[in-house]
Amino acid sequence: MNIFKSLIGKVWHDPNAAEVVKISTGQLYLVRPDNIRSSRECIYNDAMATIRRVPSVEHNFQLVITRVYEEGDQELLEDEEETDEERVFLISEELEFHSGERDGEPTFIWRDLEGDVDELYEFVATGTNEPTRAFFETCMYRAMYERKYRRSADSLTDADFQEFIWQPPEEKAKKAVKMKAEEEPSSAVEKTGPKKAVPSTMPVVIEEEGELYWWNTNTEMFDIECEGVLRIVQRSQFDYFLVAASDKSQVLAHKIVPEINQRWSRKVNSLTWNAVSESGAQSSYCFRFLTVDAYERFSAAFTRALWESLHQFSWDKMKADEQSYVLSSNTEDVEMKDVDEEDEEDEVEDELEEKSEPSEDEEEDEPGADEDALPPALGPGERNSQLTVGYKGDRSYVVRGNKIGVFSHGGDNGVRYQATISKLTTPKGKEFKPKKVMLHEQDTKMVLMNPGDPNSLYSMDIERGKIVEEWKVHDNVTVDMIAPESKFAPTTHEQTLVGGSHNAIFRIDPRISGNKMVDSQYKQYVSKNKFSDLATTASGKLAVASEKGDIRLFDTIGKNAKTALPPLGDPILGIDCTADGRWIVATTKTYLLLIDTLIGEGRYTGSLGFDRSFPANAKPIPKRLQLRAEHVAYMNQEVSFTPARFNTGGDDAENAIVTSTGPYVVVWDFKKVKRGQLDKYEIKKYEDLVVQDNFRFGDDKEIIIALQNNVLAVNKKNLKRPTRASLATPSRNLRSKSGIVNAPY
Repeated sequence: MNIFKSLIGKVWHDPNAAEVVKISTGQLYLVRPDNIRSSRECIYNDAMATIRRVPSVEHNFQLVITRVYEEGDQELLEDEEETDEERVFLISEELEFHSGERDGEPTFIWRDLEGDVDELYEFVATGTNEPTRAFFETCMYRAMYERKYRRSADSLTDADFQEFIWQPPEEKAKKAVKMKAEEEPSSAVEKTGPKKAVPSTMPVVIEEEGELYWWNTNTEMFDIECEGVLRIVQRSQFDYFLVAASDKSQVLAHKIVPEINQRWSRKVNSLTWNAVSESGAQSSYCFRFLTVDAYERFSAAFTRALWESLHQFSWDKMKADEQSYVLSSNTEDVEMKDVDEEDEEDEVEDELEEKSEPSEDEEEDEPGADEDALPPALGPGERNSQLTVGYKGDRSYVVRGNKIGVFSHGGDNGVRYQATISKLTTPKGKEFKPKKVMLHEQDTKMVLMNPGDPNSLYSMDIERGKIVEEWKVHDNVTVDMIAPESKFAPTTHEQTLVGGSHNAIFRIDPRISGNKMVDSQYKQYVSKNKFSDLATTASGKLAVASEKGDIRLFDTIGKNAKTALPPLGDPILGIDCTADGRWIVATTKTYLLLIDTLIGEGRYTGSLGFDRSFPANAKPIPKRLQLRAEHVAYMNQEVSFTPARFNTGGDDAENAIVTSTGPYVVVWDFKKVKRGQLDKYEIKKYEDLVVQDNFRFGDDKEIIIALQNNVLAVNKKNLKRPTRASLATPSRNLRSKSGIVNAPY
């Protein structure tokens, strides 16, 4: 294979070459050895095979089999909604790739990781000579090596590829027995890892050397803990721990779960995360890797471990392009693709705003509900549970038990209590506590969801303060979520709205007789999708999220999704879109996921993912918006975000994202986020838990906030940069030695 070394070097290191090697003619077959009726099915009669680098993840490559069309054939397919133009496989040793021969033609064979255990793909490379076949095979082995070891294969010899050369099962078993018999005692010493660390008592997935730091909340600096290694160890099939060890002892062991709040920084090759002691105190740790390669190897292994722990499912069974999508979410502080350039005036304005932030002495408390007109006292155990901000008439509505408080806002008075809509009842007189409410028809109506009757919606006349209609949607389909027909539909007299169940999306029209579901705009999925929330754009396009963490984008209701983005693993609690549909923000418990829906390459460059599908090798790079681990240490409590929202209304583009966690309101500067500055957020702490918050409609400055026991307004300029002073003033160091090693360990 060394005869190809110079040629490989030319194609492998060309940064402009997405494709490493290509075989232009062939056929693709799916082989099912145990299926007599259709043991060899032709998938593509004319196809080409390409080894393609994954642009967003270094040392990862894909085997791509693309259907080849004769002239004129492809034009006939352009109007079809779905076409099967290519199949993509992440190149790894799990494919068990090997070459063969059929009817005198060379073939390439690999496992179908999504099919049954014995199903294979076979590419017959028609008209391919022996040097080309050998070169393609060598490139496959090189790609396997780089993915496994996360480093360049430039200096390798033929012997280094031997572990990737496929052997029949019986030969593999014989070799394994022979190797065990010849194993030297010294090999056990080699497996313990670097001399700087004590050995692990559990199987080690990966370990890398570096320096461990902990966040000192008193000095506001990371102090070094020790030199040693950071490991990922596996306690059971899908149960992983992050372990740091020095030459003297194991220093910490933290279970790999979303609450760890991991944050990657390629600038300094570091991983930062949070840990909770037995007493509930938050600590922050940082591990700095010695090399970029070590950082990238560990990042990929950590992402895989977290994904498997969340899904309880093997990473290797996921599609190659979906793996790349998940891995790309670790990329930090990279400017978004094709974001409009901010002019100099914007940047100067940002600097002036930062310099003019009020000091603690200058800042005034934001106005809350007028003390001369407070709402009635809450009943035993009752708390505010929902907030909806009006589109017309400067009103906000807060759900508390089976009552709704009405508040006005604007001017110097902040928010002022106006009235209470008491004892919400169905038209038949049965009281209920609404699960969700939504304003409708220019704020003259409110649509309510009754948890005791999931097949119906209830319409309330706001002026009368009374529920006047029950809308039976369907006898067998529940309504688990609702959204306006389009983002600004509540400002019009639009009658219809969008509904969703755990596995269906549909339109609801209260004007039709009988059940209110529009049968022609109903789409049910066979699989258990566990839909959790939906949102619409100004033109009525639809984004749907799920408890599994995936996101679907529809151009219209009743058809298949144009784009399906795979799950990172965490359940999505809420989703929102910008008016133009360019951006989506999805909320999970510990981070927000920001996605640019603009297609940046391929046949549909310039379209949005709502209208066209992303190419398999060019899915968007999701961005995590999360709190820095050291800020969480100051807050000294677990992160648990409420559904995030863009500011909305008016002709101006969205420029802020608001959410909350515990007693903290958090706002991201969307302009800075689009420039790649993902940690540009500001915070304000309250004495009570924040239930929900949102900008006033058409206002990007004033935020309406519902606390458990109060309603108030705050100007965005009164939020502060996160510091020890603005988040908490701990009376002690929050680091707890007793909680460093987790109890299960």
